[in-house]
Amino acid sequence: MKAGNEMIKRQKAFYENKEKNLVTRFWYFIRNRTLNSFRKELGLEEEIHQLHLKWLGELKEKKVLDLGCYEGNSLSFHLAENSKEYVGIDLSERAIDHLSKRLNKFPHARVYAVDFLSEDFKEKDFDLIYAYGVLHHFKDTDDLIIKLKEKMKPNGQIISYDPLSTSLPVKTVRKLYRPFQSDKDWEWPFSKKVYYKYAENFEILERKAVLGKTKWLFLINGLPISAEKKSAISKKWHQEDISFSKDSDRHMFQCMQLTMLMQFKTN
Repeated sequence: MKAGNEMIKRQKAFYENKEKNLVTRFWYFIRNRTLNSFRKELGLEEEIHQLHLKWLGELKEKKVLDLGCYEGNSLSFHLAENSKEYVGIDLSERAIDHLSKRLNKFPHARVYAVDFLSEDFKEKDFDLIYAYGVLHHFKDTDDLIIKLKEKMKPNGQIISYDPLSTSLPVKTVRKLYRPFQSDKDWEWPFSKKVYYKYAENFEILERKAVLGKTKWLFLINGLPISAEKKSAISKKWHQEDISFSKDSDRHMFQCMQLTMLMQFKTN
């Protein structure tokens, strides 16, 4: 337990104080610059945003958990404004304090700086758990799934968005980088084994995997072809990623990121 508490402290410091070593800062710069370029080219962020809005549906009778919300993600205020009850949690006390001030106009909204797995987090009976870029921060998937089920109502739903570690080139790069990674103790992109654990414990109602073939756009950008041709290729590949990954696990595992709408199995 002591080792776990120490890891939580380091994780809080990592996000609150930006305690990243030089290699990690460089990796974040390259990764974010590359991925942001892809997202902008494909309109990916807006696409995921609209998909999650669709999955959220009508919220007025729902108790919602915004898991790992930090200072508020792109849908935190939509959740807080439209739900019956909104609860946001994050490890960062500074971020939660900031979010609390931004949400003070919603009397049904509560936020806590707390570890989701700890006994200190007492809230339960959630109709919906929104976990944007969060589930892969938990090393022990079995413990996490137990806690998720404990906190949800029967037939409650989870919306997740996480990186995959299943594509060979991405897996290779991550493996080379991992020994130098400041946040390696709480960065666990989904493996095939982890994905299938979620599939065994929840009904996956919908899923969308992105950045499969499109992860190779940086190579296309270096070719002496027109911008229109590059754009046409990127959009074609993106649509193939979306179409194939809905039905094909093999294609999904070639992608870099996965978003899912899951429902708690009661039987």
